[in-house]
Amino acid sequence: MTRSPSGALTPLWLSHHFPEHYDRCAVIAGRHICRRCLVLYPLAFVVMGLGSAGVHWPPALDPIALWLLPLPAVVEFVLEHRGVLAYHPARQVLLTLPLALGLGRGFTIYLEDPASRLFWSVVVVYGGLCLAAALLRRRPEGPSV
Repeated sequence: MTRSPSGALTPLWLSHHFPEHYDRCAVIAGRHICRRCLVLYPLAFVVMGLGSAGVHWPPALDPIALWLLPLPAVVEFVLEHRGVLAYHPARQVLLTLPLALGLGRGFTIYLEDPASRLFWSVVVVYGGLCLAAALLRRRPEGPSV
């Protein structure tokens, strides 16, 4: 758990950000919740539910949609972590919306076929890029200790 500036504890499952990055969170009932996750997962689960009920775009569009819809959010994530872009909450939310649509359809595909090459290739490539960007994050320069 992490402490907010007010001293309240926020479990890491609600906010995987430490207090110095609480600007990336919305505060709900005194708890910090990751803004991207707050938009991403509810919308993705709605899209998954609709997709499981048969409400989705034509499956022939899946390869294009699953690769293109997350792309803007992935590019933003990588550029931000490389220090090229400054964090901007509205941009983050806007770019999370298409990501959520693609993720929700991906979840539906996964439920239908857990070994889906399409689903897992998108997860591995985009997840790998984001993981690499996070691990190789450009740190602010300052005195070394």
